[in-house]
Formats: sequence, structure tokens, C-alpha cells
Amino acid sequence: MSNVYEQKVNDFMAKVIAKNPAEVEFHQAVHEVVETIIPFIEENPQYSEGKILDRIVEPERVIMFRVPWLDDKGEVQVNRGFRIEMNSAIGPYKGGLRFHPTVNLGILKFLAFEQVFKNSLTTLPMGGGKGGSDFDPKGKSDNEVMRFTQSFMSELFRHIGPNTDVPAGDIGVGGREIGFLFGQYKRLRNEFTGVLTGKGIAWGGSLIRPEATGYGTVYFAEEMLKTRGDSMKGKICTISGSGNVAQYACEKATEFGAKVVTLSDSSGFIYDPNGIDAEKLAFMMDLKNVRRGRIKEYADKYGVEFFPGKRPWGIKCDVAMPCATQNEVNEEEAKALIDNGCFVVSEGANMPSSPEAIAIYQGAKILYGLGKAANAGGVAVSGLEMSQNSMRFNWTREEVDEKLHQIMKDIHTTCVEYGKDGDYIDYVKGANIGGFVKVADSMLAQGLV
Repeated sequence: MSNVYEQKVNDFMAKVIAKNPAEVEFHQAVHEVVETIIPFIEENPQYSEGKILDRIVEPERVIMFRVPWLDDKGEVQVNRGFRIEMNSAIGPYKGGLRFHPTVNLGILKFLAFEQVFKNSLTTLPMGGGKGGSDFDPKGKSDNEVMRFTQSFMSELFRHIGPNTDVPAGDIGVGGREIGFLFGQYKRLRNEFTGVLTGKGIAWGGSLIRPEATGYGTVYFAEEMLKTRGDSMKGKICTISGSGNVAQYACEKATEFGAKVVTLSDSSGFIYDPNGIDAEKLAFMMDLKNVRRGRIKEYADKYGVEFFPGKRPWGIKCDVAMPCATQNEVNEEEAKALIDNGCFVVSEGANMPSSPEAIAIYQGAKILYGLGKAANAGGVAVSGLEMSQNSMRFNWTREEVDEKLHQIMKDIHTTCVEYGKDGDYIDYVKGANIGGFVKVADSMLAQGLV
């Protein structure tokens, strides 16, 4: 980047930081976008004249509210709820709800900002939003989770709707939580609509939705490998996390002929050099989805190593898929990945690599699929769920999977179109510009909104 562009980026970021103090994740997400977008805007002055960047970093609406609820001891607990309605230029706000103690305004603004570009890349008519609460569902009874979610929805319901804002799940919000949220919305509004995605199949959900983010991450990795005449077959894969995304990334990678050797949770990671096959993955799914246990039980059952308090990026691999949370790969871990032969990183989580880690990937010219492109499969199938709800119709599993696979191929094509630089494909540049153009053109067409 030239000194002139660098100064423009610094000046813009100074304004963003001054208006949004202490929101470091949001600053990071905006910086990662603007450093690739500003040179593009300089070549396309209509975006500069319309002050698109200044507008796109400002949420259209921020909703913050208290959530009081009763625990099983009859004691009142109070959490904080949020919904960030970031941008609706191309469709209703769309993005997940996260229930986790780390949730705060800055994290949700970063996620909502990323969602705008991700949703644009899917080619589906969805704007960007995100929400959640600092409530922790871990260790809570079903009744406690139900009382919390009902209180949460008793405020949120007035701000959402199938043509306004359609939340989904995220960390801490799975099928149980979506069910309770949907039930309360239905009770309050007296209507059955497609207001939430990730619903149960019997009441408006879509096949493949739980699998979609993980599957899509592998589909994107496969498309990147094709640019070098290669495939996932025979590759050693390290995956972090053990929730939906990690589980189904493991399943699809194995189906494609790769060997997945790691999974993790907040307590550490397991390393299984023989690979996590279908039988072992079934045990992991029961452990995490039903019994809600810790990953060390896998190590105890199958006699493999457990590394407490550590992440799996020091393990030798060809393909790494960070599927846990933001900033889970730092500079030293990125160097370790490269030194150990990793040449593909496909992100299943949102912004899991630090800026320093991304610089290492790009310096090494590896295939790096950033989250807003590689993990867009989840929201893509959420969009397909919205379509099915509108039609009062369900596609088959095969039909949804085929549509998901094609969407991931289309996202990859967009990234190549805007990111190809000689023999190297800069997926960061490609995804950011590809996602930006559709939203920016729509904003210009709609005037000062």
C-alpha cells in the first residue's frame, strides 16, 4: 500500500476509534476492510462522493436493553441484551444471536459489520445485523435458559420481523435456544412467521442448516485448492472448536478424503493422529450436543493426547480451519502453521486470525480464505430457510446442499474476480471489495438513508 493510501486509512481509522472508543474488535474489523477498500474507492470516486465508507461503518440502529430473569433458586438475575441493525441496503437485517459472557457492544458491532459483507457475498437479499447477551447458557438448566430467552425476546420482538430483521443462532444459541425464542415471539405476536432461522425441521427449519457453516468452510477450501490443481483428498487438517461448525467441518473434510486430527474447546485440544472418523465424531457430537461435556473425555476414551489450555496450531497439517472464536490464531501460531507445512487456512469462525497472523499468511502466499467468505455457508442456508418459509415449502437435503455448494463456488469466483493479482489470489481484498460493491451501489441508488 502506498504512503498516500496508508495515510488515508490512518485518518479514517482515527475517526472511527474516536467515535467508538474501547471497541477494539470493531476497530480491527473495520481496519481490515478499509485498507483494501480505500484504494478501490480512489479509483471509483462515486463511492467517495457518497461518503459510503463513513455511512457503512455507522450502524443504522443499535438496540440495548436489560434482561431480568429468575434462576432455579428463585433469585433475580439481570443480563444485558443487544441487537445491532447494521445495514439494510440489500435486504432485511440478518445475523445471529450470541449468548456468551464476553458479549459486549464492540464485539457485536464487529460481527454485524462483518455480516454486511458476508451476506452480500452470498448473492442473497440480506442486510447485516448481529445481537446477543452476556448471558452464559453453560451450566444452566433448561428451565433457566427458557426463562432467560423468554425475557430476552419480550423486548427484542418489537424490533424484528420476517421483512425487518431475522436473527439466527451463534455461539451459545443452538436449537434449544432458538426454539424458546421462537415460541415466545409467536406468543407475543400471535403469528407464525419466518422470523428466526435455525428452526427445527418440524416448524419451519431448513435441512442442512446445522451443517451449513462447517460444510461451506470445507467447500471453500476445496475451491481454493482447485486453483492449484489440488483437492482436500489426503490432506491432514487441524480444526479448532467442537461446536456445530467444527463438527460438520470435520464431517465434510473426512467425506472429501482428508484426515482431521484435532478438535478443541475452551479447556484445551485433543490430537488424534489416526484421524477423527465417523464413529469418533458421533461420540464427540453426543458429548458436546447432548451431554455437554468437556473434550478431555474424547482423549480418555480413545487414548489420545489432550493438551490442556492450548490451541492446536502447533500440530503439523496441510489445512487449518479455525472454527472457535475471534482472534484465536496469533502471529506466533501463524508462523508455527507455516513452518509445519500448512498452506491452506479456511476460517469457519468470524475473524479468528489476528491482523499479524493474516500478514504471515499473506507473506507466505498461502491459500487464505477469510471468515466473511469461507464461513458464509451458514447465513447462506439461513437465507434459503427464509425463502422456504416465504413459500411455505421445504427443499430436500440434497437440494439445499447443492444450493449451498453452488453459493460457496460463487463466493469463491467473486473473490478471484476482485482479488487476483498475477499468480496470487488475495482473498482478503477479493472478499472485501466483492462484498462492498453490491452494498455500496444499493446505498447510492437509495439516496441518503
